[in-house]
Amino acid sequence: MRRLSVAAVVSAVLALTLNAWAVRVGDPAPDFTGTDSHGQTHSLAEYHGKYVVLEWTNNGCPYTRKHYDSGNMQALQKEWTARGVVWLTILSSAPGAQGYMTASEENAYLVRMHAAPSAAILDPTGAIGHEYDAKTTPDMYVIDPNGKLIYAGAIDDHPTTDVSDIRNSKNYVSAALSEAMQGQPVAVTYTRPYGCSVKYEGAE
Repeated sequence: MRRLSVAAVVSAVLALTLNAWAVRVGDPAPDFTGTDSHGQTHSLAEYHGKYVVLEWTNNGCPYTRKHYDSGNMQALQKEWTARGVVWLTILSSAPGAQGYMTASEENAYLVRMHAAPSAAILDPTGAIGHEYDAKTTPDMYVIDPNGKLIYAGAIDDHPTTDVSDIRNSKNYVSAALSEAMQGQPVAVTYTRPYGCSVKYEGAE
């Protein structure tokens, strides 16, 4: 029994280690295909040649609400899509879990919040979320025109639910996009994401 227990622990550690390296900055971003809240299909491959931002969201999460109730996330979406960036909001909450939205519910929410992503991808099975090992809401990824992941992690450097922190925060997504677009190396390529855990099917 003791040997079995040790073997199980080792296997679990190895699995976690491999999972932690499932998506690495500097590597090609995993391709995916998903359906948005308007029934349109999107794949990462179709946006080759453009910068792409992936934003994991959950409108019931106070960390997500911080950035939406303040208008911060919407301002980022509008600023960067106006500059040619494709911004994909991804909902990986399972049916019945916090943040799960039907297509009509998500469309109503986007209108109510004046949100402006290029599309809101519905991922109720968590397939896309698991492919990127998305851990929190928000969890942010920036992909360059060559399809390479150039940033992954937190939206900014204030891991709180306090709206007043936003104005004094360093926004890592904007910094990565600005630096990359100017032909400069991205100074901060990875940070630990903060927020609510993604409510995958079977998650606690």
